[in-house]
Amino acid sequence: MKKLISSALVLLITVSVLSAAPKKDIVDTAVGAGSFKTLVAAVKAAGLVDTLKGKGPFTVFAPTDEAFAKLPKGTVESLLKPENKQKLVSILTYHVVPGKVKAKKAAKLDSAKTVNGAEFTIKPSGDTLLINKSKVVKADIKTSNGIIHVIDAVLIPSDCKKTSSKTGKTHEIIKHAIHKGVPMFNSGHHAQTASLYMKAGKEILGQCSSSACPTAAKTIKVALHKASAERCSTSQAWIMRRAFDHVLASSD
Repeated sequence: MKKLISSALVLLITVSVLSAAPKKDIVDTAVGAGSFKTLVAAVKAAGLVDTLKGKGPFTVFAPTDEAFAKLPKGTVESLLKPENKQKLVSILTYHVVPGKVKAKKAAKLDSAKTVNGAEFTIKPSGDTLLINKSKVVKADIKTSNGIIHVIDAVLIPSDCKKTSSKTGKTHEIIKHAIHKGVPMFNSGHHAQTASLYMKAGKEILGQCSSSACPTAAKTIKVALHKASAERCSTSQAWIMRRAFDHVLASSD
């Protein structure tokens, strides 16, 4: 009788433990929360859904929709474009740390290496933690394959910050060339305009490699090739101008 009661108690405890365990994985937990719509859309665009629904375990520092809204206008839309998938993956994996790292454990660390390969800094701040300059606003959300810590700003790895700097310089070169070239072209100096635009294109390629800003580099490189093969200076100018407009309209 005692053995029967003992077995029943063990079974009851086991069932209770299993029922208390999180049933949703990281992705499903984020979807269910309703405040990570941008993050979920980004994870899907980057092709990381299966990874984050995998066995893991992972620790995800998840930016809220409000965190993504703090980024410069057009940044999210640009990142979700297929041509910027590599950059998006780099940013998202910078928010993921292998294993289960609870806030209490993280507070004892100075930094952590992410799935991206780069590290971010960890610093206690009052009752919470700073991840780089982002604050953890809710910690230790348990999922079936890891832990989620909610943060109030998107983490940007240093290589992506350099890319943003390169992109800004590219836009500066283009705007300067167009500002000088439009009146020149309208005055009938098409050859000089074509020469100005092609010189600007070469300057862009000199500071913006395909790895630093892939979209801009590819667009300008193709345009320069077409313009060089064209004998008509008017056509050369328009080929370069259309390429410039395309780069300004998009962002790496």
